Amino acid sequence: METCLAPVRKTVINPWALQDSIASARSAEVPFSAATLYCSGKEMPKEEGSASGGNMREEIHNAFDKLEVVLHSRGYTLCDVVRLNFYTTSVDAFLDEYEIVLKRLKNFNCVPSSTLTEVRTLASPSLMLEIEATAAR
Repeated sequence: METCLAPVRKTVINPWALQDSIASARSAEVPFSAATLYCSGKEMPKEEGSASGGNMREEIHNAFDKLEVVLHSRGYTLCDVVRLNFYTTSVDAFLDEYEIVLKRLKNFNCVPSSTLTEVRTLASPSLMLEIEATAAR
């Protein structure tokens, strides 16, 4: 498990036990003074300019890989993420591969508040998944 460089004193608010099993918090409170990074949706072509979609497992891995690149570029890691929004064209396909999400988050002891939303299409129509994140430290 990776350690945070400068962990923020965040309070995870989770009154229902169900949230623990899906690595999600009902809400997370961070101090006003925390440095905050807002990451727009990371839709995940493998390489810039090539948007190959249709494989949810691959898209989840690619989305997290790209999110981690953005986080690391500013000195953050997944353990600093307090909010994750998942936009997908298929909730069923996403939930079939949700173990990948759980593993990625668990590796960083990350328990963000999250929203999963099914949409008709994404900005890159061939893709099935986009992840949006907020990190604080």
